[in-house]
Amino acid sequence: MKKNTVAIIGLGYVGLPLALLASEKKWKVLGIDIDKKKIDKITQKVCPFLDEEIGIKLQNTKMEVSSNLEKVKEVSIIVICVPTPVFENRMPDYGPVRSACMGIAPYLKKGQLVILESTVNPGVCEEIVIPILEKESGLKVGQDFLIAHCPERINPGDKTWNVSNISRVIGGFDLASLEKALSFYKSVISAPINAMGSLKEAEAVKVVENSFRNINIAFVNELAQSFKKLGIDVVNVINGASSKPFAFMPHYPGCGIGGHCIPVDPYYLIEYAKDHDFNHSLLKLACQTNENMPEYTVDLVEAGLKIKGKDIQGSRVAVLGLTYKAGISDDRESPSYEIIKALKKLGAIVIAYDPYLPEKSDVSNVEEALETSQAIVIATNHEVFKNLRGYLIAKSGVQVVVDGRNCLDGDEIKQAGLYYSGIGR
Repeated sequence: MKKNTVAIIGLGYVGLPLALLASEKKWKVLGIDIDKKKIDKITQKVCPFLDEEIGIKLQNTKMEVSSNLEKVKEVSIIVICVPTPVFENRMPDYGPVRSACMGIAPYLKKGQLVILESTVNPGVCEEIVIPILEKESGLKVGQDFLIAHCPERINPGDKTWNVSNISRVIGGFDLASLEKALSFYKSVISAPINAMGSLKEAEAVKVVENSFRNINIAFVNELAQSFKKLGIDVVNVINGASSKPFAFMPHYPGCGIGGHCIPVDPYYLIEYAKDHDFNHSLLKLACQTNENMPEYTVDLVEAGLKIKGKDIQGSRVAVLGLTYKAGISDDRESPSYEIIKALKKLGAIVIAYDPYLPEKSDVSNVEEALETSQAIVIATNHEVFKNLRGYLIAKSGVQVVVDGRNCLDGDEIKQAGLYYSGIGR
């Protein structure tokens, strides 16, 4: 093993940016992924997912990529960045984490540091990762090898905050593990690195961050439904409240939350606490409130069509946007699919379109989506949808606009003779 050598296991949204950054910072980087098609793309300097900046950085990187896990024996640090998907009940599936640990364990060498970046609930490092590594390697943590957890922090599509400048937290099995992990991240990241008191504390940080957001979004989603009946524009109220210089952080309502963090991470904490005889009742209620928003959005569509003298059954409804946020191609846990499901259940004919997911779209452009639709739902605030104007929408024959992201000019749309409803406005 040589100093300043690192293997990144998993070259997706989290692992690939970290691998490229470490390479820029003069680390000798080995990127490993079991998906050979992904390895082939990266070898050809093609980003395996939609990210213009990563695509540019790939052109100049010197990092090596492989699908051979045996090569981890050549490095001093191994960083596991595999995904933690969820089952249908939103419970975490640690299959990829287990597989990564099983894959590297036979090649683990004395003195190596293993860092888990994958999002997990408190206890996973001690209850899953360490037992697998010890059993399959024959080595002892703290004596032969080191373990740390640094939960990933990345915001796909964000031009300002990225893997290089978002602060991180690290927990170690022992002081030696913590110090070596701190040294690695301080060498590649231009942001504060915060040491936690234990592995469990570091694991808990990520689920608390996203549970905080889930709860606050649920609060404004509930306000949106209430204020809609009270004739109050919830967005204006939130903007007014955010003028207070302390103790208020604006969150905004929408047709649902998506991605692999905010809708999922709270369940990690709920389940772990349940196993330790605690019931997170507030957190459960927040999750349920947010999960009800796609159905509430469809209720707005049905109400709008009724006002226009149409039945939702047999009406053509265009759902604009399939990704969970604007400007990216990631549709994990996207509420758009729940909206589509609910519309179809009521007998609507659904036309889905997303410029970032042409393979999952029913039409090739937004004009085609509008052309024969009686109603539209803005499910993702992509720039092309934000630029839609009332007179153009009306010209296409659409009569009902439900703005699930509150990104359109509602007054302009109403002036064009259309029914308009935002979420809470």
